[in-house]
Amino acid sequence: MGEPFVTYLAERLPLVERALAAAAATPLTDGPAAADLTRYLYAPLARFTASGGKRVRPVLALLGSEAVGGRAEDALSCAVAVELFQSAALIHDDIADEGELRRGEPCLHRVEGTGLAINAGDLALTQVFEVVLADEALSAERRLRALSELVRMERHTLEGQALDLGWVRDARWDVSSEDYLYMVTSKTSWYSAAIPLYVGALVGGGSEEAARGLLELGLTAGVAFQLADDLLNLVGDAAAQGKDFRSDITEGKRTLAVVWALEHLEGAGREELEALLASGTTDADELARAVELIERGGGIAHCQELAHEMAGRAKEAARSLADAGHITVEARDLLASMSDFFVERAG
Repeated sequence: MGEPFVTYLAERLPLVERALAAAAATPLTDGPAAADLTRYLYAPLARFTASGGKRVRPVLALLGSEAVGGRAEDALSCAVAVELFQSAALIHDDIADEGELRRGEPCLHRVEGTGLAINAGDLALTQVFEVVLADEALSAERRLRALSELVRMERHTLEGQALDLGWVRDARWDVSSEDYLYMVTSKTSWYSAAIPLYVGALVGGGSEEAARGLLELGLTAGVAFQLADDLLNLVGDAAAQGKDFRSDITEGKRTLAVVWALEHLEGAGREELEALLASGTTDADELARAVELIERGGGIAHCQELAHEMAGRAKEAARSLADAGHITVEARDLLASMSDFFVERAG
């Protein structure tokens, strides 16, 4: 199922790690302020970025290039750019959500303070552009094209984040399943799968048809990825997630499971679920009750079904791209395995 993609991740990880290390920013001065700049800005971002996990997003940029006959190395600067954007997004997201832990460690704003954490995230955003601009192995035309798509990725992500945060702030319970899918496509799919594959194909020399096909595949697979994440938060391994387990309920997140349940619960059940989601509760029994209500409203089952449906669509897209000669057979199989990997994480 997902094993070939997991193997590919492990094989390409050293390339990404070396490129990330080489791209680490340093102070613009070697004068007396350099040590303080390292302490307050550059070292915190470097530590945060170094703590990343499987590096799925940057590796997808390499896969995008190889899928169209390019080299993994052709997409390394884009891969690094995507991972640096991920660092910025997570640092800022943790501040917005008042998070405690990230990757098993205290969130950056808990260690460095909110102001310095925001600044470190902003540095990561500037590096998204710096690493691509500095890649002289790419033609000026390809660098410009990659940057224009990375900007588009950032705008989509910001739109999705605005909806996600705004719905909670304004206590919106009228959010529909269609609204959720638009939000999560914007917030997650563009930067988690679609643009990494797309820019990888572009800098790897792929045709417009191949690149667009990978973009659409990534948008679909990215939704499956987020649905699986949502399910893990609700019904995954509590011990593995620690304090983050069921944090989506505590934060009142409008996940698809919640939105679907609210659309299908009536009367007292809907009112109770709304009250639990609005309460900010961290009580284990109350969190369990919320999950019970979500399940009663069909939210868990619907998420599971849709995640598998979206993964299936992505696999079919990979087959079509290979049949048309736009991507290699090896890429077809890896993309199918990736789609399985995305949903297998949630059982």
